[in-house]
Amino acid sequence: MRCWLKTEEMALEELMQRLNAVSQCADEIMHQDIIPLYAADIQDQLKKQFAYLSGGRGGDGCPVITFPDYPAFSEIPEKEFQNVLTYLTSIPSLRDAGIGFILVIDRRQDKWTSVKASILRIAASFPGNLQQVLVLRPTGFFHRALSDIAFKFNKDEFKMKVPIIMLGSVSELQGYIDKTQLTEDLGGTLDYCHNRWLSRRTAIEGFAQKVKQTAQILQSFGTELAETELPNDVQSTSSLLATHTEKKDKMKEDIRLAIEQGDDILGSITKPVTENPEYKLNQDQLDNQTTVERLLAQLHETETAFDDFWIKHQQKLEQCLRLRNFEQNFREVKAALDIVSERLSAFTDVGNSCSHVEHILKDLASFEEKSRETVGKARMLASEGDAFIQSNHYAVDSIIPKCRELHNLCDAFTTEIERRGNLLNKSLELHGLLEKSMKWCDEGIYLLASQPVDKCQSQDGAESALQEIEKFLDTGAGNKIKELNKIYREYAHILSEDLKEHVQKVFQKQESMEEMFQKRQVSLKKLAAKQTRPVQPVAPRPEAFVKSPCSSPGLQSEYVSNSESSALRRGNYRRGKSEVTELHQSRGGSTMDDEENLAVLRQHVINELIETERAYVEELLCVLEGYAAEMDNPLMAHLISPELQNKKDILFGNMDEIYHFHNRIFLRELENYIEYPELVGRCFLDQMEDFQIYEKYCQNKPRSESLWRQFSDSVFFQECQRKLDHKLSLDSYLLKPVQRITKYQLLLKEMLKYSKNCEGAEDLQEALTSILGILKAVNDSMHQIAITGYDGNLNELGKLLMQGSFSVWTDHKKGHSKVKDLARFKPMQRHLFLHEKAVLFCKKREENGEGYEKAPSYSYKHSLNMAAVGITENVKGDAKKFEIWYNAREEVYIIQAPTPEVKATWVNEIRKVLTSQLQACREASQHRTLEQTQSLPLPASSCTSPSRNHLRNTKKTEERKADFTSLEGYGTTVAPKYPEKGKGWAKTSHSLDASEENDGWSSAEDPLNSSDAEEEGGGGGGEMKLTPGKYTVVTDYEKGVSEAFTVKSGDLVQLIREGEEGLWYVKNLSTGREGWIPANNLLMLIGNSKSAQSLSSSESGTASSTLSTSSSCSDSCNASSTSFSDIKG
Repeated sequence: MRCWLKTEEMALEELMQRLNAVSQCADEIMHQDIIPLYAADIQDQLKKQFAYLSGGRGGDGCPVITFPDYPAFSEIPEKEFQNVLTYLTSIPSLRDAGIGFILVIDRRQDKWTSVKASILRIAASFPGNLQQVLVLRPTGFFHRALSDIAFKFNKDEFKMKVPIIMLGSVSELQGYIDKTQLTEDLGGTLDYCHNRWLSRRTAIEGFAQKVKQTAQILQSFGTELAETELPNDVQSTSSLLATHTEKKDKMKEDIRLAIEQGDDILGSITKPVTENPEYKLNQDQLDNQTTVERLLAQLHETETAFDDFWIKHQQKLEQCLRLRNFEQNFREVKAALDIVSERLSAFTDVGNSCSHVEHILKDLASFEEKSRETVGKARMLASEGDAFIQSNHYAVDSIIPKCRELHNLCDAFTTEIERRGNLLNKSLELHGLLEKSMKWCDEGIYLLASQPVDKCQSQDGAESALQEIEKFLDTGAGNKIKELNKIYREYAHILSEDLKEHVQKVFQKQESMEEMFQKRQVSLKKLAAKQTRPVQPVAPRPEAFVKSPCSSPGLQSEYVSNSESSALRRGNYRRGKSEVTELHQSRGGSTMDDEENLAVLRQHVINELIETERAYVEELLCVLEGYAAEMDNPLMAHLISPELQNKKDILFGNMDEIYHFHNRIFLRELENYIEYPELVGRCFLDQMEDFQIYEKYCQNKPRSESLWRQFSDSVFFQECQRKLDHKLSLDSYLLKPVQRITKYQLLLKEMLKYSKNCEGAEDLQEALTSILGILKAVNDSMHQIAITGYDGNLNELGKLLMQGSFSVWTDHKKGHSKVKDLARFKPMQRHLFLHEKAVLFCKKREENGEGYEKAPSYSYKHSLNMAAVGITENVKGDAKKFEIWYNAREEVYIIQAPTPEVKATWVNEIRKVLTSQLQACREASQHRTLEQTQSLPLPASSCTSPSRNHLRNTKKTEERKADFTSLEGYGTTVAPKYPEKGKGWAKTSHSLDASEENDGWSSAEDPLNSSDAEEEGGGGGGEMKLTPGKYTVVTDYEKGVSEAFTVKSGDLVQLIREGEEGLWYVKNLSTGREGWIPANNLLMLIGNSKSAQSLSSSESGTASSTLSTSSSCSDSCNASSTSFSDIKG
């Protein structure tokens, strides 16, 4: 900086010296340093031409000043007279003027008295040296003679140091001055024009003044530039550079114009020579040419001096601008580095699981990637500063510390992020070790729990179980924690209190599991050591062989044999009793161990349930206080865009309602069951109605997600996330309720798995079923709200029971035959919604977008009133098809499900709806019949003759046959009084496009199997039965009581015997395996088999069934019947 200031001072000093020299030189050229008088100042006096400098020269080069005949010579003011003479004598060069002037006084037309006065005045006022005075005396005879006489007698009065020569004619004058040096009025040939001379003199002097002024202006401008204080910001520095450059350009333009002016003057002086090369300039013209050329040289010198100074000044300004840019960029980069360093310092969490650590590592890698640009800018700026230092920038002292700071910050950030990464990798390594240990413990516990107690009672079973345990324990070398203190030492730099506690818990769990294994090993080793001892033959006592006189060899042998047998029996009895006692003891101990294992697992599940519930409640509270409440905070209002205001209910839905339920009710209830985990199902059942609030939240989720995507980059959300110190954004927390409601069923399944023989097993199963029902209802409702084009109110259709996508064929009695034929071969893809009162046919349309916006919508096509619907469960040729028909098969829809299981589920659900409608009509009919019979005589006693019973049964059978429409199968029909279309139902639309594309399929729940249609009690029919025999399976089945027993479509099975609780013992003749299958599942498996004997009435014929139930409960249900039609095998 000091070096630069010194250089700047030197440049300014040099500029001042050079410009001062130009100014002085200009004055010297124009003799302004001696007589500061300009032609422009006395232009009017010079125009009188009472004296002029013609440019002529005497013999020795003396300048000639001519005083022409001027009648008013005596009237010229003295001041003017002196000014003109002074100016004229200052024009010639100092050398010529030093020789002296020749005065030519023309008084040929004047009087002697005037001549005398003129000579006296000139002699008194002439400022220069005189070489000679030549006077043309008056031409008149009298005045000439008088002048001669007077001059002789008055010669001493003129007081001149040079002789005054009185000339009588021009020719005499030419004897003293060459004719070429005299103007035409004196008889010479010298070209002189007084106006031209005056104009040229004015121009030359003006140019000289311009040169001097330019030098002076550049001096002032240079001083201004040098003394200007440099700004401290980029904008001001840039503006200053622009201003100075503009002024410099203006100065350069003025210099250019001055040079043009000088060139023009020089051109006018040399013009005669240019036009006529033989023309010779007089001495005055040559002096003028020299003067202008010298002035031009000085002007060029002025320009050069200023250019040299400007280059240095411009370099200083440009370096200043670069410095200010560097400083501004330094501040910005420094702030950015501070921000990323602050954010990096927030990565203090070392994670609580492998997935958590991996997530943090991913966030750290993402953060490092985003920060790379900032660090790169910092390093680039430091390199730029280093380049300034290398180029000897004037502000090196200011740049060096900044470059060092940037290098240090970048190195520190890189080192810290590397350190954080190493810590997280170390944490990942530790959590991997902990999770491996926990997984190993869980696998060990599962191994202990899964070893069958009955198989362990034998020696082989005990040895096998013992080998399994030893084999498992051998895997612990690479999975378990060996030394706790070693873990503490190796991971000391990442072990927080929580993590240390977690390590201790894992180690304790590992020790507990190993202790359980040791106990099991002891028990199994005892069982494996109980070997059957060999039977030792009992030797007879010696006296037994002494012959008796009354004994024979045969009797003797028999006695010995009996005695030995008795002894063996006693020995075997004692040994058997001892072994049985030990067996019971070991079996009791093993059973006790299994129960302890299951209790540990149940406790583990309840702990996880309560801990995650607490965390869930805390997360909900955090979102409600940190985001939802802040939307109403006036201090945060300026961060919320107008489009987001008043949208809190859309964004958060009923999260506050969910929070209050879990915080005030459900969490407290759960904590009451921590000592009784197997009874936790009751807690769920007691609060099951409250879980319906999740349906409302999930239905609002698409709107919430759409709103979040619009404003996810809002400064408001970023500020809230920063205050909460959340690593994840709000949308991750808005998904928590959806994740939580699905988590419950997984935990309940785990608890049920370990509580099958406990008191609360039934409650757990019911709670699991209820939670799954809620999940299904939520899923179905999400589809239902996407229905478009339905004119009525969907809520009037009753509860939504099922929904899913199917291929649909139409086969209507009415309509164009061509449409019917096309419909038979080309299915339509329809999404069906089964309600309690109607089934809706919709077309699924995929939407473009992201997240929930990509969810499909369902365009309503038509609907069927369930009061007029019938079904045919089996369609020939395809186990996945069934029929839904309307108005006595006036409209028939062949439905193909994605799988037989989906078909069975739908058929069962439709059957339930139709059965419930039939039951409602029966109850109404019975109620009306009861009212009618109360007013009639009492019926005959129960001992009515068989003929009357037969007559009544025959009558009922005929009534049923009269109302039954012949179908393929076995059916139950209730003839309704159909409601009029358009009253309470949307009109049915039949504009079905047979060539529509497949719209996809939405999975349904596991199929629910139930028995075939109910039969009215009466003489016409009996209860359906399954009978032993061989049958062909029509669909796959993998859910037998024994997990190993499965059947596939086409297998030949044999029903062997019926057991308890509705189970049949079945043998798969195709695979040779046997197992138990529920009776109602058998109806589905073999219902369409030609050899089926499972469905029978009181008759011996075989039957398959089609349930077609139509009911109208709005009327009196007066037409009600049940009929059966047989199908030939």
